[in-house]
Amino acid sequence: MSGGDAAGRLVRPFTLTGGRTRPSRADFTLITTVTAVDPQPAWAARLQPEHTRILKRCARPVAVAELAALLDLPVSVVVILLCDLLEEGRITARPPHPVSRSTPDLELLQKVRDGLGRL
Repeated sequence: MSGGDAAGRLVRPFTLTGGRTRPSRADFTLITTVTAVDPQPAWAARLQPEHTRILKRCARPVAVAELAALLDLPVSVVVILLCDLLEEGRITARPPHPVSRSTPDLELLQKVRDGLGRL
């Protein structure tokens, strides 16, 4: 949000989202990985410039938080725009892998400790 156009004007976040303040889906967290679909659907509607910027950054998998930082936009705005793209079939979203809550392998931890002690 630090930049503007050549005249110094700044586009407000609510303008980018069409006045929407909440995402239409709850699929996205900060660490959800998004990737652009290749090839893009031919039938999909014409994109806003912000949607196009997102798709360019999503050519390779990228986390939502990283995408927001790269675009210099608030995460909430990026999530709303990602919902648009997901609903149009232009991106895929992968949730983070759940972390196992089981107890750690004591033998492995001892080997790591011993290895570090030898350094």
